[in-house]
Amino acid sequence: MKKFLFGLLVIAAIVGICFAFGDLHSKNESAQAYLRVHIRADSNEEAAQAVKYKVRDEVVKFLTPVVAQCETKAEAMQKIGQNLDGIEMVAENVLKKNGFPYGARASLRKEEFPTRIYDGVTLDAGVYDALILELGSGKGDNWWCVVYPPLCFSGTQNIVYKSKIAEIIENFFG
Repeated sequence: MKKFLFGLLVIAAIVGICFAFGDLHSKNESAQAYLRVHIRADSNEEAAQAVKYKVRDEVVKFLTPVVAQCETKAEAMQKIGQNLDGIEMVAENVLKKNGFPYGARASLRKEEFPTRIYDGVTLDAGVYDALILELGSGKGDNWWCVVYPPLCFSGTQNIVYKSKIAEIIENFFG
């Protein structure tokens, strides 16, 4: 009987490890499929947060035709990379127009993101390629979305934070 229970325990452990590695693999695949955008405000002061959204609106207007015809993430990254100066210029024009003395810096790089839901699409926590736009010091609260595929460039702005802990508790008790 002890050998049987030990055998079941070993099989359960192997199955659990396989699911864990499979889940990690799918998360890595998910991260590879998306290009995200992260706009960081200068600070958490009300005015800095308000101008962040004005910058967001103008950057979305600027980027929409740039990425609208892209058929792959690589193509979107290439086009955005070619337009980093334009993105900075759009952001800086909004900042100046609204009386902010600091500038903006745009770059493409890898960033860590938590689990998020965009228009019903769940993106797992992980490291994603991202367009990073820092306004001034870039130390304030930020705005996140997805450039490719264009989830935040589709006309809706419904973004919901998804807590993994709440999801686990809900699944356990629900």
